Amino acid sequence: MHIAARILLALAVLLFPAAAADASEEAAWEALRQPGAIAIMRHAVAPGTGDPSNFTLGDCSTQRNLDARGRDQARMIGQAFRERGIDIDRVLTSQWCRCRETAELLDLAPVEDLPALNSFFQDRSTRDRQTAEVKAVLEDLPEGERAMLVTHQVNISALTGRPTASGQVLVLKRLPGGSVEVLGDILIR
Repeated sequence: MHIAARILLALAVLLFPAAAADASEEAAWEALRQPGAIAIMRHAVAPGTGDPSNFTLGDCSTQRNLDARGRDQARMIGQAFRERGIDIDRVLTSQWCRCRETAELLDLAPVEDLPALNSFFQDRSTRDRQTAEVKAVLEDLPEGERAMLVTHQVNISALTGRPTASGQVLVLKRLPGGSVEVLGDILIR
């Protein structure tokens, strides 16, 4: 790119950050239209951090859960996918209630539990094993299948090296060996 064009692009991003963000988000939507696209998202808004000390898997009353804003956010994300004609073949989710509820409220495809997507926030010793399992699942997805993964910030960071906000969707491309490349992100609040 010519130096003058780079300077103009840099100025445009500085002067019009919303336009740059919109262009980036549109690129992410376009990437999702490609066969084999992978979307991974952090569960929708669930106030607080971590889980209570009495956390029990399968008992939502002991967990940090979505609030009304989170439930609305999950529905809006699913609606945005449908409005843009993005068909998802399957949704894989953490077994935590806030993730499972997000996955179900998206209403994009059948929801399947994937324990490798469970949070390791309280026990980082499982980070590498779980991340390797997720990579293996991604590598084994049938050619052309579009999947949505619903999980936690720590899991997404371990896989992609990027933090995410509640409800933020990263669009991934599978690379040989189970690695991924982040093609863009979408945030609907």
